[in-house]
Amino acid sequence: MATETVFGAERLRRARFAVAAVFCVHGAVTGSFATRIPWIADHAGVSAGQLGLALAFPALGASLAMPLAGAVSHRMGSRPALRLLLVLWTLSLTLPSLAPNVWGLAAALFVYGATSGMSDVAMNALGVEVERRLDRSIMSSLHGMWSLGALLGSAVGTLAAHLGGDARVHHLIAAVVLTALGLLFCQGVLDLRSTPDEEPPPRFALPPKSALVIGAIGFCGVFAEGASLDWSAVYLRDQLGTSAGLAAASTTAFALTMAVVRLVGDRVVDRFGPVRTVRTGGVAATAGGALVVLAPHPAVALAGFGLIGLGIAVVVPLAFAAAARSGPNPSQAIAGVATITYTSGLIAPSAIGGLADLTSLAVSFGVVTVLAFGLVLGAGVLGRSGTTAGVDDGAVDGTAAASGPGKTARDIAKDVTKGSGTPGQNAG
Repeated sequence: MATETVFGAERLRRARFAVAAVFCVHGAVTGSFATRIPWIADHAGVSAGQLGLALAFPALGASLAMPLAGAVSHRMGSRPALRLLLVLWTLSLTLPSLAPNVWGLAAALFVYGATSGMSDVAMNALGVEVERRLDRSIMSSLHGMWSLGALLGSAVGTLAAHLGGDARVHHLIAAVVLTALGLLFCQGVLDLRSTPDEEPPPRFALPPKSALVIGAIGFCGVFAEGASLDWSAVYLRDQLGTSAGLAAASTTAFALTMAVVRLVGDRVVDRFGPVRTVRTGGVAATAGGALVVLAPHPAVALAGFGLIGLGIAVVVPLAFAAAARSGPNPSQAIAGVATITYTSGLIAPSAIGGLADLTSLAVSFGVVTVLAFGLVLGAGVLGRSGTTAGVDDGAVDGTAAASGPGKTARDIAKDVTKGSGTPGQNAG
């Protein structure tokens, strides 16, 4: 019995490390792309407004393709589905730098976003499953691993930009390396299978009213994140006249603070609570936005982007957690909040570019600053709860109903070893 428990716990630990590594690979693709946006824009010959239009297509592709991820996982099983979708995502990194014009760039970014969204859904679903079976929070640290991957990818991209490297060569090498790593890490994730007669998950979930305000908080955080990640390098180059290498470093500064805060986020939230954490973060992000807008020197703008990353780092994980407590159907609430946040990701890049064409990038980031202040005003909704968050009895592995809500991580690990769970679902 003790041996079974230890074996099950070890399997869950391996699954946690594997899915964390997948998050890191996923983030590395984003970081690799973001630092080379100025090169890609120059190569395609697009203006700021055209670039903003093109940068709406990743979120559009993600929003349209995300529902397909559930169907793929339902048909193939969680591990093969993640392996396929992650490979499509890593290989899509090669497409944007090949685009010859704005329409080619838009098409490439649509595919890039679609594969990103599907693999994102698959890896987050596995992360949630590991969290439920461990019976403790890990989602903030998983998102921290994504940010760490974005940091590593952006660091390499910064070096490539500084050396004047061709983004087509850089992204081809990065895609090959990240594809190999992704295939390796996918071997350790849980492999959940559905029964032949089990219906696929719904393709779309409207957010319940209780989740709308929470979604608005997520909207503010994701808008600031998308704007900073996609436009920080362009801002320093065009607004402050920096070199390509220093401009790319702004993306690295942003990713660094996001990674650090997310990696320690679980402990910070446990100590101070979600409301105080997000409210304090909103103050930091607002101050960072003000520094970006008023920056007389590139170093000030770099510090501003770093503060924005620090302030918004845990907003999305906490918005999902609050959604799960907001009503009787946590899954629907979380899906609704996710829809709102992806809508924010859809409009942020194009809104920044469109406003920059009409006014300036400084004015665009003034809007980001206002939305960051919205986190200060609205953080209180993250502390409200309608139902107790926790394992939905029988919803995931069928074991909580058998032994009650007090099930421990050790008990869950034991059940995983025995293969108990919803018929047809087994941990790999």
